[in-house]
Amino acid sequence: MRMTRRQGRFGLRSGLASETLVRRGLLEEIGESRRIRITPDLNVVKLGGHGVIDYGRSVMHPLCTEIGNLSKENEVLVVTGGGARVRHIMDVGLDLGMPTGVLAELSAKISEQNAIMVALLLSPWGGTRIHQADLLELPTLLRLGQLPVIHGTPPYGLYEHPVRIGAIPPHRTDTGAFLMAEVMGARTCILGKNVDGLFTADPVTNPDAELIPRISADELLEMNLEDMVMEPKILELMQEAVHVRELRIVNCHVPGNITTAVRGERLGTVITA
Repeated sequence: MRMTRRQGRFGLRSGLASETLVRRGLLEEIGESRRIRITPDLNVVKLGGHGVIDYGRSVMHPLCTEIGNLSKENEVLVVTGGGARVRHIMDVGLDLGMPTGVLAELSAKISEQNAIMVALLLSPWGGTRIHQADLLELPTLLRLGQLPVIHGTPPYGLYEHPVRIGAIPPHRTDTGAFLMAEVMGARTCILGKNVDGLFTADPVTNPDAELIPRISADELLEMNLEDMVMEPKILELMQEAVHVRELRIVNCHVPGNITTAVRGERLGTVITA
């Protein structure tokens, strides 16, 4: 690439200079190029707000001790969800007729609050609250022995994607954790919940619900379940992902489960791309 001057204007000679950037053949060619993994040893651990953080001291204190000890020998990025307060602000916003983008803005504030509290709980192990603009600082922070904590709401904000049904933003904190794992080229992406994995129905209300130990994103989409313990948007994203080809759902109320998941041992539900 070099600068040229033509008819009083400067231009850049580039392989893409005459491209529309939407030509199918071009996209296929670019898709074959190798992309770097910024943090290939990183384990992204998402702690749900509703299923984990809202349970308070009895769940969070031993869980933070486990994650803190785990971080001494493993690279970990903790991602926080919102929980009951997100559901409350969504309820109020929907009642007032707020558009999807505004609901996304409002819900992000709650998961940010949880990130601050979780970072403080992890402070004995180097817990450090970071912002989404700090993601590219992860390699340095991890080498300094820090344990970064970030909120999981994707930064679409007012530009949140429209939804087919209703107005609730489709990209929430599970999706945000997955997107961060993908862009950083993480080793694992683990969703910590209050159930033992993905079931055919809600195990809390349906005792006949069966655990799904392993399933592909395509198969799960075809099942068209009424409800899931994770956001459906992840399944669509997994089909196009380059780095994160596997997602694990575990019950982090059980001591040791996060450690077991990081080690890659059989546990919970594994969803493959």
